[in-house]
This record gives sequence, C-alpha cells and structure tokens, in this order.
Amino acid sequence: MLNALEIVTTVVVGVMVGVEFSVAFVMNRILNALPEDSAQLGHAHGGRMLGAVMPVWYIGSLVLAAIWAIARWHHHGTSLVVTAAALLILSVIMSILLLVPINNRNKTWTPDNRPADWKQQLNRWERFHYVRVAVIIAAFALLVTALT
Repeated sequence: MLNALEIVTTVVVGVMVGVEFSVAFVMNRILNALPEDSAQLGHAHGGRMLGAVMPVWYIGSLVLAAIWAIARWHHHGTSLVVTAAALLILSVIMSILLLVPINNRNKTWTPDNRPADWKQQLNRWERFHYVRVAVIIAAFALLVTALT
C-alpha cells in the first residue's frame, strides 16, 4: 500500500510539473505571440481555467508528500521526501503571496477594462512562475530520488 502511495505521489507531482513547465515555456510563448487583444483574452481564460484547478493540485501534492513522509518516517529516503514537501510548501506560499493576486486580476480583464500596465503585470507573473517551476521540479526530483 505504501509503495502505491509513493508512486501516486510521484506521478501527481510529476504531471503537475509537466503542466506548469508547459505553461511557462510553451503556452505563454504561444499566447504572447498572438495579437494584443487575443493574447490578453487567452491569458485571462487560462487564468480562470488553471486558477480553478491548480490550488487543489498543489495542496493535494503537498498532502500526499506529507502522508508519504509520515508513513515512512524511519525509512531510507524520508529526508528527501520531507525536503520535497518543504519545497511544495514553498510553492504554495509563493502562489498565494505572489502569483494568485496577479492571476486574480488578470482573469477579470478584457480588452475594454484591462489596466495600462497589464503586460508588465503578466511579465511579473511569468518571472515568479519560472521560480515556482524550478521549486516544484526540485521537489519532483527529490521524490523520484526517494523512490530508489
């Protein structure tokens, strides 16, 4: 049963990493290449769509990692899982403090009501997102290493 927990946790975090990596290095570049109104509308739609799913995914990943760490407390690799969980906590804190406030504004914007600095705000979100992606990649790598 614990082996299944380890595998499920690693897969859930790995897929989350894949989605967030894709947002950072594929989707944002596609959206940014569109004409201004289309780019902004695409970012707003993505913010609404992923903004509804990602909190559950981030918290769920953290809970799974915490359960894994507790269940295997005195086993080999637990320190790696605890460190991964700490990085997932950091990613949640970063999200709440840095990314969510920008996303909450962005998802309500239209070409008619967006602020003059909307591109700068999205660029700030992207920079924070790159750091968050690095954090969750590190957490994923630690979980994979703990499996071995």
